[in-house]
Amino acid sequence: MEKRDCILIVDDEPEIRRLLVDYLMRNNFEAVAARDGREMWQALDRHAIDLVVLDLMLPDTDGLSLCRELRAKSNLPVLMLTALGEETDRIVGIEMGADDYLVKPFSPRELLARIKAVLRRTRALPPNMRPESARCLCFAGWCLDTAERLLTAPDGVATPLSGGEYRLLHILLDHPNRVLNRDQLTEMIHGREAEAYDRAIDVQVSRLRQRLRDDSREPTLIKTVRGEGYVLAASVQRQASCA
Repeated sequence: MEKRDCILIVDDEPEIRRLLVDYLMRNNFEAVAARDGREMWQALDRHAIDLVVLDLMLPDTDGLSLCRELRAKSNLPVLMLTALGEETDRIVGIEMGADDYLVKPFSPRELLARIKAVLRRTRALPPNMRPESARCLCFAGWCLDTAERLLTAPDGVATPLSGGEYRLLHILLDHPNRVLNRDQLTEMIHGREAEAYDRAIDVQVSRLRQRLRDDSREPTLIKTVRGEGYVLAASVQRQASCA
């Protein structure tokens, strides 16, 4: 029997938790619920979670802090929920490492579509990447393990990447020293959902620069080409393993 993806719903409203868990279960998903950050960590310890639906406003801590903490520990996909509809709030969610952002009120059907899209994007290989591609991509002393989705610094410190960060870096590494404009990057990362990510590329580039310890004022690895886009200014070596 095929394993069903398990979704963790983190929301302090009991009716929303019940509604979403029931709806997801009826649509071939496993689902568990948590009302706050403490229960979220307990659920993550007890269940093999494939994606977290995380409310921005929670009683014990805010969802952004939980998302940031979760992103520091794993690359588990995160879809944020909020009653706030301002673009700046959506951008902040992406800055914290969320893979998508949905504004309340929403329909369960829309949430289901977003969950499927995030899981599909998270698991899909970036364009032009084939199964025979090397597992480890090394550049400027850094190494990206494409199996574990871990970025290892020259000093040996390994950091998990969010789905968006991983896909962006993978694409840049697959096209080193080539300028890619925002539209190209958005299409390659987000596909058909690209129109919803008007400023997300800039945010993800900024986050990726932080991961790479690249000075945003004078970056040496991911450079901005004014009026054109971004370029990874480094040679890339492909290896069978990261050992």
